[in-house]
This record gives sequence, C-alpha cells and structure tokens, in this order.
Amino acid sequence: MFLYIIGLIVCFYVYRWFRELGRVPNKSEKFVYITGCDTGFGNLLTKHLDTKGFRVVAGCYTEKGEVELKKSCSDKLTTLNLDVTDNYSIKKAAETIKTLVGEKGLWAVVNNAGISFPTAPNDWLEIEEFKQMINVNLIGVVAVTLSVLPLIKKAKGRVVNVASVFGRISTVGGAYCITKYGVEAFNDSLRRNMAPFGVKVLCIEPGFFKTTVTDSAIFESHLQRLWNKLPQEVKDEYGSDYIDRTKAVVKEKHEKMLDSDLMKVVSCMEHAVAAVHPRTRYSPGWDAKIFWLPLSYMPTFILDAVVLKDAVNPKVSVL
Repeated sequence: MFLYIIGLIVCFYVYRWFRELGRVPNKSEKFVYITGCDTGFGNLLTKHLDTKGFRVVAGCYTEKGEVELKKSCSDKLTTLNLDVTDNYSIKKAAETIKTLVGEKGLWAVVNNAGISFPTAPNDWLEIEEFKQMINVNLIGVVAVTLSVLPLIKKAKGRVVNVASVFGRISTVGGAYCITKYGVEAFNDSLRRNMAPFGVKVLCIEPGFFKTTVTDSAIFESHLQRLWNKLPQEVKDEYGSDYIDRTKAVVKEKHEKMLDSDLMKVVSCMEHAVAAVHPRTRYSPGWDAKIFWLPLSYMPTFILDAVVLKDAVNPKVSVL
C-alpha cells in the first residue's frame, strides 16, 4: 500500500512537470508591466523577460533606475517613472500602457514594488510608520492592479502578486506581515473574481533572500534609529542591551538563512508570466518550503513556541 502511495505521488509530480513545460506563444506581442524595477527581483525580472522576448514596461521609482535598465536591456523595453503611493503617477502610467498595448490588451502585471522597513516591536512604532508601509505594500498593489485590470481582461492575461511566506506566518512587528497577509487576501478574492473572465491571478511567496532590503547593516541602522527616538521608559522596559542582543541574533541566525540565488524567485515570476499552465502559488526558497509553510499549519501553541524560542526578549518579561 505504501508503495502505491509513493507511486501516485511520483506520477503526480511527473505529470505536473510535463504540464508546466509549455510556454505561451507570440511573446514579442505580449506586454508585461512590472513595478519596483530599480533593484532586486523587479530589476532582474525585467532583464530576464526582455531576453525572453517579452515587451516589458518597467516601473521605476527613480530616474537612475530607468537609465540603468535602458543600458542593459533591448530597445523593446519601456520604462516609466512610478510611485505606487501616488494616484496621479499610477494613472499616468496606466494611460501610457493603454496607448502602448492598443487593442491587444496587457498580458501581465507583476506587483513587485515593496518596502521592508520600518520593522520593529510594535510598541516602538507610530501609526504613520504603519501607514507608510501599508500604502506601498498593500494599497499600492491594489491601486496598480485596478488601474490596468481592464487591459488585462481584454488580453485574458495574468496578475502576479508578490507576497511573502510571511503572508502566512507573522514573526515580526510593524506592518510588513500585515501587508503581506493583505496581499494574500486580495490575491485570493481577485483570483475568484477574475476566473470567469479568463484572467489568471497568481501569487509569489518567497522565503528569505539576500537583497538590499534584507541587508543586516540596513536593518541595524533602521532599528538603531527607532531606538534612539524611544521614550526612556520604553528603553528601560527592553533593557539597555536590547539593541546589541538583537544585532547579535541577526548576524548569527538571520544571515545564515538568506539565500543569495535571486533567480529562484525570478524563475517563479517568469513561469507565472510565461507558462501556459502556471501555478496558483509559488514558494521559492527551501526555508519557505521546508520550514515556514509547514510551520504555518501548526497549532498556535507550537507556532508561538517556535517563534518565541529565538526571539530577543525585553528585560521586563513574564515568559
């Protein structure tokens, strides 16, 4: 009986592998709109899809990002200045894209733009710091999607939302996990909403990868800035050595978990855009597949015990 089960599992994965090999035709006629292309995953995906023959429209926050991309891509590339928190910027980009794609519509939008800071204990933060990240990571995803959704419906194309494995499990304070849970919810509701129109809505849930936003020095700098402006009462609660203990944990454990192969994520993005039969969800990174996703299905008391085991506790603690 056990061998039959193993055989069925093997057959399923072989079938899925063959089914997912097919790629959509006429790539040179398909436009793909990507946000957050200055650096990181968006930058790499732009270059990758450009080499695959797609007509990429890259949304960059800075003029420098646009210039650098144009130097490294073909003349098929179109760059746009895009601030996903600015409705005027979003609408202007959508109007440009509508002119570019014409009656064919937009094949895909990849909502990649996002920020990771400020991330800290919740009682260190003010509501404006929550709003800042929510506006970029969640409201920006919704706003960009809605701005081009009619064009995607026309092409029977795809919406690819970049969430995180931390849209399944919340381990840090601040708005990061909140926004990624929100992206997951938006993704699921939109997927069901768009199914009758032939539009596929797909989600990328990466684990820990080594990018600019995960650089430990940047994280430490942000944490120190937040610590410096805390009331003395809160500093006393956490202990004068809290920052030092946190930095030590980041260097000892966090950096070891980071995967430097960003193409694992980019390959999933490319598959979501280009495959005839894309997956509903992608979880690039072994930490996501082997640790974080299984942990997210555990009972709460187990989940809390695992997360708190490696947490840096404040001086005043009842644990």
